[in-house]
Formats: sequence, structure tokens, C-alpha cells
Amino acid sequence: MDIYPLLKPLLFSLAPETAHNVAMKSLLLQSGFKKTDQLPPEVSPREFAGIQFRNPVGLAAGLDKNADYLDALGTLGFGFIEVGTVTPVAQDGNPKPRMFRLPENRAIINRLGFNNKGVEYLVKQVSKRCYAGVLGINIGKNKDTPEEKAIDDYLICMDAVFAHADYITANVSSPNTAGLRDLQHGELLHDLVVALKKRQQELAQQHHRQVPVFIKVAPDLDDAQVAAMSDSFNSLAIDGLIATNTTLSREAVTGQQHAEEMGGLSGGAITGLANNRLALFREKLMADIPIIGVGGIVSADDAVYKLAQGAGLVQVYSGLIYRGPELVKDILKQL
Repeated sequence: MDIYPLLKPLLFSLAPETAHNVAMKSLLLQSGFKKTDQLPPEVSPREFAGIQFRNPVGLAAGLDKNADYLDALGTLGFGFIEVGTVTPVAQDGNPKPRMFRLPENRAIINRLGFNNKGVEYLVKQVSKRCYAGVLGINIGKNKDTPEEKAIDDYLICMDAVFAHADYITANVSSPNTAGLRDLQHGELLHDLVVALKKRQQELAQQHHRQVPVFIKVAPDLDDAQVAAMSDSFNSLAIDGLIATNTTLSREAVTGQQHAEEMGGLSGGAITGLANNRLALFREKLMADIPIIGVGGIVSADDAVYKLAQGAGLVQVYSGLIYRGPELVKDILKQL
């Protein structure tokens, strides 16, 4: 039984971050009555970056930053779950309040700032998981780490999670850590990807397993930037791309309450923007570099459209807040 429609009025009467914590604990209680080691539903199975996915619907990073709720989330039907973003050292993130609802667009603004308990804690959590689907781990840099040391943070996290992840995502596109988005461009991007690929090869030999590394990019890129990034990704032969993260644009929500709050905008307000950038990346990237489509999926039609635009897999997050677990079921049913 889906109890989310009953819970939603209560949750939306609470502050967004409080509601998130209540919802996750409620899911944990509800999932206690279900098996968590079952395989995800097999619907439109596919191979992506050498990994077999029983279905193409995933949970985007950010909802379960520390893998505290991994097994509970695994009961909702996701073909894959991405946890994080995790950083080398625990950090509190930005001051509260830092999440805001824009219900007219089924959208969220957040400026959480990579709040997490650190990579050692996350590794302890994922090492005891029962969830039997594909697991992605999203890594980033600490707020206090200077730009010239950013690569070190990604490598520290990669070393720690490699043995436990089915894939790793390098988050270089959150707008809530100062300077992070600089890593998407030019020499900074090139040097980061080169360092990640070199360490990936070393760890693959050490652990006797291949773990693809994806790059997650922002939607706030003009056509020239998409072309330049695609050229770099093609030359470096990255394993995959995740398009896109949240946006700083407020064009779709002008005049709404909370629209001027700082942070990244996600949900229904960015559907068109995220789809546009997805389509352009698909056009510019080599065919053998797959893309996970994320951003603005609030209905089954939104997910199917992204797959038709060239995404191999899709992820949801903000849509789940407004629709609940029924969104996952609807997408799988339509597929």
C-alpha cells in the first residue's frame, strides 16, 4: 500500500528539510515489512557502461547522502540508486533554512552544500547493504578545500568507495559549493578527468573489477560550452555523462514565493532546460559515451521523453517529493 498520499499533507505542512527527514524515517519503518534483498523489477532491461540494469529508472544523488536509507529506498522499484554526494571529511553544509518548495512548478530550491557524514561513514553503510540493484556513489570536494587541491578530494573518495560502488559519479556541477563549477571547464576539467581515469585503472588492477566513472554536469551551459566539454569528453573517452544537475536560472519561476532564494532549482521548472542540454550533449558526444538523463522528471511521460532523446537511463529526485513512490511505478508501467 502506498501511504504517501496520506502523508503528503502532513509533510508539506513542515519545513522542507524536516519533512525530508520524517519521510525517510517513515519509509524506513514501512520497508521493515518488506524484503530488501530482492532484485529490482525487470522492466525494459538494458546495458549501460558495461553494467546490466534490470530497469532504467534510478534515484538521483542528494536524497540519501549518507546511504542511511539505501535498503528502504531499494523497496520502491528503482533499477539503480545513487547515494551521496559524499566528501572526504564530514561537513554540515550551508546554514538553515536551505530548502524551499515551489509547488506551482513541482520544484525545489536547495542550497544544502554537500552536507554529509564523510566518506568513511558512507562506506560503512554501503558495505552492509541488502539492496540488490545497481549502486552508484557520487563524490565531491569539501567546502574548505581550495581549487588547486580539489582533485585530491575526488581521489580520496574514489579510493574509499571503489570496492563498494557499481559506478562512481564525479559531481562538478553543484551550484552550492563555491568554485565547484569551475571544474567543468578547460584545463581544470581535463586535469580532473585524466586524474580520475588514471586512478580508476590503478584501482581496477588492485580490486580486480571495473567500475565506470561518470561526470555530472550543470544545465547552465551555453552551446559553445557544451561543444567544448563534449570535445574534451570525447578525446578522454569518459565512461558516461549525467545530464543535468540543478540550475541557477529563475526564468521559469519568476515572481513565485522563494524564487529569489539562493541555490539550485530542480523539479518541473527545469524540464525543458535539462532536456535541451541532454539533446545537445547527445548530439555532440560520441555514440559510445552513454548519458543518464536527470532533471525535471515529474511524470512518466517526462522519463519516456528523456529516453527518446538519447538517455540510456533516467533518474528522479524532486518529482519523488511531489509524487511519492507512485512516480517510479508509473514510469515502469509506461515502459
